[in-house]
Amino acid sequence: MDEQVDVINEKNVIIGTTSKVKAHEQGLLHRIVIGEIINSKGEYCFVKQASDRQDPGAFVSPIGGHVQKGERIEDALCRECQEEVGFTPVDLKYVGATIYTRYVIGRHENHYFLVYTIRHDGPIVLNRESVDYKWFSVEEIKRTLKTSPTVFGAAWHHVFKNIFRATLQGLSL
Repeated sequence: MDEQVDVINEKNVIIGTTSKVKAHEQGLLHRIVIGEIINSKGEYCFVKQASDRQDPGAFVSPIGGHVQKGERIEDALCRECQEEVGFTPVDLKYVGATIYTRYVIGRHENHYFLVYTIRHDGPIVLNRESVDYKWFSVEEIKRTLKTSPTVFGAAWHHVFKNIFRATLQGLSL
């Protein structure tokens, strides 16, 4: 059975409910939680996407997933964190929201990204959506963006351009 999601407007107000498949077929705006994991050294964790995912082979935010119908945002973030990287976040902070629209893998994604940072120094246990992970310092992120920007996925570029630009000063996204 296809999971149900809340359809929202640009102000994050629920205006209906539909299936995730239908939301993608019709480009209906719905919520996604994004989690950026940062360790005590200030390094950002990125996961490399599997070949059947959006941005295949690129490094992306380690946590990203749909908020189910009626689900609390923080509960969705915890569920996705457990599913995608194998731990329950205890030190999380909401940092902002942005709307991201694109056509990818045969669907129209129209997502309202709710972005959080998660402080974590423990192990990362990947699920089948990712094939590897890597910790990047801010300097490595800057250097990689200058020399090989496609190392990072398109959705990540959007999140960092719209949410983290001030945090990672000097990045040209």
